[in-house]
Amino acid sequence: MEHLPKLKVLVLKSNKCDGNLSLPSPMKLPFPLLQVLDISHNAFVGSLPERYFKNFREMIDAKQRDDTESSYEREDEQYLNFVDMIVTLKGKDQLLKRLLETFTAIDLSSNNFSGTIPHSIGNLTILKYLNLSHNSLIAHIPSSLGNMTDLESLDLSANKLDGEIPSELTRLTFLAKLNLSMNHLVGHIPQANQFSTFENDSYMGNWGLCGAPLTIKCNNGTWLQAEEEDGDDEYEFIDGFGWRCVVMGYGSGFVVGIGIGYMIIRSGRPKWLVEFFFGAGYRYKTKKRCDKAPPTRRGT
Repeated sequence: MEHLPKLKVLVLKSNKCDGNLSLPSPMKLPFPLLQVLDISHNAFVGSLPERYFKNFREMIDAKQRDDTESSYEREDEQYLNFVDMIVTLKGKDQLLKRLLETFTAIDLSSNNFSGTIPHSIGNLTILKYLNLSHNSLIAHIPSSLGNMTDLESLDLSANKLDGEIPSELTRLTFLAKLNLSMNHLVGHIPQANQFSTFENDSYMGNWGLCGAPLTIKCNNGTWLQAEEEDGDDEYEFIDGFGWRCVVMGYGSGFVVGIGIGYMIIRSGRPKWLVEFFFGAGYRYKTKKRCDKAPPTRRGT
């Protein structure tokens, strides 16, 4: 497919494709006009295809895109008005009927990609939608993502990313959707520009993060020790220790209650309580032992 220089849309989502996209290739400039790459929900392995990120001219900058297009013979592009494809944008599936020149998207989610996010991905300065979620990506979020100033949606959720959220991401002033949940991120959440608009669901599952919009306060970028201990007690109660105590308490109370109820019924006291449950005139017949002295015979 790298030998198709005029290819603009490549959608292979939800198949059983596998293999390593980072292997060497004789093509020096693969997919120069590609605007949409969607290979989500497959079984690709290895590191992210950095050689693609370096050569997606249609996603790098407008001037370079125009220069690349001028090097190819332009054909009738009326077909762009008859595109019919479903893409995931900002977490929702949407049907596109027309491919705009400014529309660019990369979706590599739900595969088995590993390794780090290459810094070269920040060269895609006119990319609008990036989804790398549900892989096994590690290490820090590269600060070069802050160069993608046209980005409207960024999803890095369900990976193994660690470290702090780069403050450079606050330069993404068009960012409307952010999902960094289910990683190992730590530190203070940036609070500038678009970041002040994101809610808890953008960060959930990162137990080392603190600051707004989370309820965990920061102390020089780290959790307060006291709050951490309180949180441990709370999770301990939820995870099992607390409910055991509750069950034991209810069980003991049940046994004691049965015993007291039996004694009340057995003795018939207090009378008002017994009559309340069993009705007036209720009597519990019990056998009483009477120790009588043996009768003596009178002598005649």
